[in-house]
Amino acid sequence: MIDFNKLIDQHIARASKPKKVGRYYPSEIGRCIRKTWYSYNHPHVVEPELLKIFEAGNLMHDFVADVLKSEKTPEVELLKVEMPLRFENAKFVVSGRIDDVILLKMEGKLVLVEVKSTKNVSFVKKANRAHVMQLQFYMRASGIYNGVILYIDKTNLQTKMFEIKFDEKNGNQIIKRFESLHKHLIEKKLPVAEAKKTEDMKWMCKFCEYKERCEENKK
Repeated sequence: MIDFNKLIDQHIARASKPKKVGRYYPSEIGRCIRKTWYSYNHPHVVEPELLKIFEAGNLMHDFVADVLKSEKTPEVELLKVEMPLRFENAKFVVSGRIDDVILLKMEGKLVLVEVKSTKNVSFVKKANRAHVMQLQFYMRASGIYNGVILYIDKTNLQTKMFEIKFDEKNGNQIIKRFESLHKHLIEKKLPVAEAKKTEDMKWMCKFCEYKERCEENKK
């Protein structure tokens, strides 16, 4: 018989491309900068199980986009899906894609929507720090200063939404984080292990594929 697990693995397999110093991504900047630095210098092959999780997230976003553009939801208008955004200076480029841009018709307000899938939405008590930073970057790059992070449960489609207002100070701080990452990469200097030193980031160490290398402070 057909092995559907194998077919799925083949379907979602991606060619592994090394990252290029000077080109960065909004989804990375909320992580520990040391981990991101390692990912440029010691890239890991993405395991099939993790690719499946990414693909499940894509399916959830497609569902949300269908809801937003449906005639059954006239109070909102879906204007853009996967809209590319870019920040560039003399040293580096940051590029990414915001999931959705919608118009709230009654208020005449543009809103950025970033969709995140989760195993159990009831456990989500506040917006993830990294997700907030990602959305803050998108707001800074787009000039659309209203945003929401929408968490959707993969098991029952229940959702939880957090409204995020643009904070210029935070937006500028995010650019400074990219500048710090770039400087450490160019100078081949290992950044501080910030996740170990920041209370709401310590959980990242448990799942980090560079944990052993980091413990030894190895480049």
